[in-house]
Amino acid sequence: MRLVTYVEDDGGLRAGVELGSSVVDAAAAARVVGWGAAEVAAAESVRGLLTLPAGRLGDLADAARANEAVLAEQGAVRDIGEVRLAPPVPDPEKIICLGMNYADHAAEANGTKPSAPMFFAKFPNSLVGPADPIVVSDGMPTVDYEGELAVVIGCTAKSVTAEEALSYVAGAMVFNDVSERTLQVSNPLWTAGKAIDTFGPCGPALVLMDELDDLQDLGIRTRVNGAVVQDGSTASMLFGMAEVIAHLSSTMTLVPGDIIATGTPAGVGFFRDPQLFLHAGDVVEVEIDQLGTLRNEVIAAAGTRRSRVNQPSAPEGSS
Repeated sequence: MRLVTYVEDDGGLRAGVELGSSVVDAAAAARVVGWGAAEVAAAESVRGLLTLPAGRLGDLADAARANEAVLAEQGAVRDIGEVRLAPPVPDPEKIICLGMNYADHAAEANGTKPSAPMFFAKFPNSLVGPADPIVVSDGMPTVDYEGELAVVIGCTAKSVTAEEALSYVAGAMVFNDVSERTLQVSNPLWTAGKAIDTFGPCGPALVLMDELDDLQDLGIRTRVNGAVVQDGSTASMLFGMAEVIAHLSSTMTLVPGDIIATGTPAGVGFFRDPQLFLHAGDVVEVEIDQLGTLRNEVIAAAGTRRSRVNQPSAPEGSS
């Protein structure tokens, strides 16, 4: 099952069930099959859908398929190519990002492999949809890409074991942890270069676990203007998804809708020779097997003069 959030004509956000080339409004499908008011209300957002009891999401997908013709007559079915997709979960409580979680990336950074998962935060202001622009402003000469697998928590997890951790995952999506390296290294906590508006493209859908094989065996590729700059596999993670969830849940409660971006493989622009940074007019694509592709154009903020500059040498510890 694939869940999306799409933008209505009036700018509002709606949860949808992706059925091939169509998107069915989730709340409309819930109403058609007689769900109660509380569950219909939950179906208005993807985060709300994740709070439903076990099995209800499967029921909703079945209802959307069985009633697609009726729902189309109600205007509740859209062609996926004609809607603007927003971040699948636009309103998470937490966005947790892993740093240095691929052996090859740690090696290119000349960094010591961490002894435990190393993480930092982004915030919902960074999230944009799979085709939305990445907006860069003055004072951002070193904008970088980081293609990543992200998982979304499906039920509350606190102090869970690695053996049970994946049962708390709703599904996965593609994520680009866009980073401004000059700002990032100006603060030891990295937040200044990470939590920037539009610096978290994700999607195109939240693909639930019933459609996925092995999260630790997915190819991940990043392209800039059509050229492949990252080509890795989630099999190369230093800390697998189950271990990461167990570690995080030992100190914080993970709740439905929380996003965990699991780190990036080698090939980021900061450590290339010559260095490669993003500028207005560039197009960044991140593709992960079974999940789909992000395609985001880089644009300059209004009033910004962007130019390609001499890039600084890479400091130790950049993610």
